[in-house]
Amino acid sequence: CKRYRYALSVLCLTCLLFSSQYSAVDTNPLSVYIMQPIWNKIIKVMPLWIAPNLLTFSGFVMILVNYFLISFYDWDYTASGTSPGLVPTWVWLFSAFTTFCAYALDSIDGKHARRTQSSTPLGELFDHGLDSWATSIFVLSFFSVCSCDNGKTGVSVYTMYIYLSIVLFNFMCSHWEKYNTGVLFLPWGYDISQVLIAAYLLTGAVGVEVWQKPFLFGYYITDALVILLIGKCPDPCKTALAHLKKTLKNDSLYEGLLPLVSPLLLFILLTVWVVLSPGNILAKQPRLFLWMVGVAFSNVICKMIICQMSSTRPELFHWFLFPLALVVYAAISGLLGWMEEAVLAVFTALVTAAHVHYGNIYGLVLCTSYLTEKNKKVKCKVK
Repeated sequence: CKRYRYALSVLCLTCLLFSSQYSAVDTNPLSVYIMQPIWNKIIKVMPLWIAPNLLTFSGFVMILVNYFLISFYDWDYTASGTSPGLVPTWVWLFSAFTTFCAYALDSIDGKHARRTQSSTPLGELFDHGLDSWATSIFVLSFFSVCSCDNGKTGVSVYTMYIYLSIVLFNFMCSHWEKYNTGVLFLPWGYDISQVLIAAYLLTGAVGVEVWQKPFLFGYYITDALVILLIGKCPDPCKTALAHLKKTLKNDSLYEGLLPLVSPLLLFILLTVWVVLSPGNILAKQPRLFLWMVGVAFSNVICKMIICQMSSTRPELFHWFLFPLALVVYAAISGLLGWMEEAVLAVFTALVTAAHVHYGNIYGLVLCTSYLTEKNKKVKCKVK
């Protein structure tokens, strides 16, 4: 009975997803006038036999490889600080290469899908689901350039947490906006990864010392990142305008704000852990904690993306919030004691495994739908 119910729920979800239509607006001049022509040229040389989802997944794998490579040389985000040079130059150049390739593959996968007539809403789900995870990995890799152990010019681990939270919050707002309007308005800061490419190249050519000197009027280059992060914010006027035009998908204020409950509670719980941790967990294990933040966020936002695409009602409380609340309470109350770091490691591993398992379920849906569509095309040709 459980197997039949599970199969029926997957079938219903697939039908709902296939009833959705992708709609996005990109007004960034850099994207429209410079990058889009480049992607259009690249797509012309892409072999037709390559599946669009393979392009999406390949870009994500390159981001992961780059992240784990940098983590090997700079686990605690101090290699670029008091002891610059610990990260080889070729690592920064490799980071620039993988970032460019990942951004290019993420930009042409949709074009390639339409070119090969294999565009489906499930492909959109796969793309945006990986983007929700890749967003944090991009940022966590770049933090190694700034260093948290460089006195005045370094970026503290608490500043890193704030920066990461801003980026993830912006990603969440973009998809929440689509949940209400049906259109994904890409903020201009979407192309921030191109800035990361230039930053990696600059670091490889000049060295990490360039981040430790004042850039303009006593300000450092890292200070300019704050402006870029703020510029990455979605425009709330789009939602307000849709409300005035009566084109919102949800008339009820409660229904419109419902998808924000779980992400906001997630950030509140994580921030409480950071601020009230007796063992200063973020300072002791910054990479592990920030990785857990990114994975948890991705899992919560994936549920929002599915509800947005399938026009279904999101759940009020995500299941992940309950075990997280227990861990946070045990940590800030002192029950964990010296075991706080060990519990963080175990909890991070479990959350990552749960998220990968969650992705495998929808990967199975993708494969099933792809084979079904392929069989239909073959039957049509035979007839």
